Order: sequence, then C-alpha cells, then structure tokens
Amino acid sequence: MTIEFQVEGMSCQHCVAAVTNAIREQDGAAQVKVDLATGRVAVESAQPADRLKAAIDEAGYTVVETH
Repeated sequence: MTIEFQVEGMSCQHCVAAVTNAIREQDGAAQVKVDLATGRVAVESAQPADRLKAAIDEAGYTVVETH
C-alpha cells in the first residue's frame, strides 16, 4: 500500500534522511521516496498510516496531510 504524506519542516538532505530513517524504524522493508522541493513523502509499506505519521512527527516534522 502506498501512502503519501505532505510534510512541513524539511529543508535539507539531513531532513530527508531523518524522515526516511524514522519510517524505516517502523518498517525496515518500507520504500520511501521524498521530494524535498514539494515536501511530499511517498511510502510503500504494510504499516498503518497513523503509525508512520507518528514516526514522522516524533522525528520533529509535521505531517499536514495524508493521502
């Protein structure tokens, strides 16, 4: 299942790595694609969206929309 998040607060490659690592801590097999310019994070994972959103929030970023 692919879930898209609109994430605020990402401004550099360190941010991309932090979000990616937070998601992979919840699902090591997750496929994560981050578009830094638009703030879009596409995740292919079997984990529930709420769990992935919480991981992004805990990493210090704000999920403003989930698709």
